[in-house]
Amino acid sequence: MQPDRISKLTLQRLPVYLNYLRRLPEGLYPHISATAIAAGLGLGEVQVRKDLAAVTRCGKPKTGYPLGRLIQDLERFLWAGGCSRTVLVGVGNLGLALLSYGGFSDYGLRIMAAFDTNPALVGATVDGRPILPVSQLPAFCRREQVQIGILAVPAAAAQGCCDALTGAGVQAVWNFAPVRLRAPERVLVQQEDMASSLALLSHHLKNLCETPDGVPDTAATAAKR
Repeated sequence: MQPDRISKLTLQRLPVYLNYLRRLPEGLYPHISATAIAAGLGLGEVQVRKDLAAVTRCGKPKTGYPLGRLIQDLERFLWAGGCSRTVLVGVGNLGLALLSYGGFSDYGLRIMAAFDTNPALVGATVDGRPILPVSQLPAFCRREQVQIGILAVPAAAAQGCCDALTGAGVQAVWNFAPVRLRAPERVLVQQEDMASSLALLSHHLKNLCETPDGVPDTAATAAKR
């Protein structure tokens, strides 16, 4: 099954399964069942079975899935195109943390270079990746056939950077700036909205404070909606 035939929620769960399976002690589980995966992750067994059926046919009744084969099938489905050629725009605190994170390669993402407007940063390297001036962004993306652009810039600069990326042929934008972007229909924009996540956390804590037993009143919360 192709990625565009699978729901967004399923696609978001598949890396969760892969992470869990990779962390299992090597050799301890030659086979693993959907029941065991569901129990380990706190998910429903039917959901796990349905999700895995979209990417593998290696499961057998009573024996489950060969662990190594299941990991391979998940990796092949999620990262079939190999390492995605990626650039990062914005090397502030968040951008530097993203640039320094070594785990992206496990998920098929290779940051080739970073870009910034700060002359004090331009010319430096982080783990072998150069920090280049933003003026070189379009030419670099065209020359290196960059596929993904990560934006960790202030809101005021985000749309201009997005335009530079998409104009240079970038096919997907991972946006950490607190602003919604306009992009061509062919381009996927994945928005990471930290404010929305914090609002959910704050609302949860507010509910805890308002209930005498410290358990959120879900019925009251639902009624307010």
